[in-house]
Amino acid sequence: MTTESYRPRRSVLYIPASNDKALAKIQSLACDTVVIDLEDAVAPADKPSAREKLVAIFAGHSNRRCEMVVRINALSSEWGGADLLAAAKCSPDAILLPKVDTPRDILEAGDVLDDNFIADEVKLWAMIETPRALLNIGPIAELGRDPASRLVCFVAGTNDLVKDTGILATADRRYLVPWLMQMVLAARAGGLDLLDGVFNAFRDMDGFARECTEAAAMGFDGKSLIHPAQIEAANHAFAPSPEAIAEARAVKDAFALAQNTGRAVVALNGKMVERLHLAQAEKLLAKAAAVRA
Repeated sequence: MTTESYRPRRSVLYIPASNDKALAKIQSLACDTVVIDLEDAVAPADKPSAREKLVAIFAGHSNRRCEMVVRINALSSEWGGADLLAAAKCSPDAILLPKVDTPRDILEAGDVLDDNFIADEVKLWAMIETPRALLNIGPIAELGRDPASRLVCFVAGTNDLVKDTGILATADRRYLVPWLMQMVLAARAGGLDLLDGVFNAFRDMDGFARECTEAAAMGFDGKSLIHPAQIEAANHAFAPSPEAIAEARAVKDAFALAQNTGRAVVALNGKMVERLHLAQAEKLLAKAAAVRA
């Protein structure tokens, strides 16, 4: 992993395609990614007009400060097919597919992009928000190992999972955590990034910061957001801490010593450190460098 190949996705803010006031602030936002939303944040009557605005939205951000993604409506809906083509022709960094249930949902979207000669740089993200998606998450994640699939990121759709399963949405997410950890495992197996779901009480900044810290500890790369006020806390929680950076540098420096050339294990501060720890250290340092850039 290099600094060039790592793209921070600590803070991923949904912005309704129908909200001109919010769209006008994109260039001033400190988030890593914005998701122009055609789905949940747009009323059914407004969906066609929101889709038509995509061209103007992307034309106004030819020099992108942050990653720009479009969330379309489900391909099974009356709007999904037109959304996919309209979004693809704007050359976003990625298209976020909601209501993904099986690998076929990813492959069919990719086929549409390929058939319309959309550049390989336009990637696919997948919402994991249905019981079927969780049951099929291994095969879905495996697509991440095939660049032709375009799949690079999972997004936890926690609100939909709560709705569809009937579990109780507690503050500590105790009934969601097993499924969140299942997403982490699958994402890592597929080489995918993984974003935690939204925190609905956007005025509860303490609760939001706590949930970000817990998600980072679980292995998530970032969090999807519903309000700009959440950006700073997410950026902080999902960035390497000064202590972690110092430890990673120490590991890298230890293996760089002449006497440790070719060694599989070295001693550092009373601990045995293996080359797998070196790989982890290099990954963390690349992440820290990208965040500072």
